[in-house]
Amino acid sequence: QVQLVESGGGLVQAGGSLRLSCAPSGRTFSRAYAMGWFRQAPGKEREFVAATNWSGYRIKYAESVKGRFTISRDNAKNTLYLQMNSLKPEDTAVYYCAAENRYDEWVGARQDEYDYWGQGTQVTVSS
Repeated sequence: QVQLVESGGGLVQAGGSLRLSCAPSGRTFSRAYAMGWFRQAPGKEREFVAATNWSGYRIKYAESVKGRFTISRDNAKNTLYLQMNSLKPEDTAVYYCAAENRYDEWVGARQDEYDYWGQGTQVTVSS
């Protein structure tokens, strides 16, 4: 069982930046995990933000964050990142990290494609 822990959330003004991190709790993370970020705003469904395959070479972004957010991973540090720039009030949400045991070029953009999830970290963007 993989337990994921997100960190880096907080309160920021519109136009500001935050960097989220995600790492496994209590174990060394295998390289063979595709990983992604999803978010859920109050009263809305959880939605896809960005994802990467196990190597970090293949990446997908939601249209709403393209050009502003950057997903990356450091497999030596067992950590997934989400650099968020030019934040907008509509980016306010709980951000979740997800992982799926895949050792190929696969990048998932649907929630049901991931087996492992973190508890989430709150990001609030004030106007």
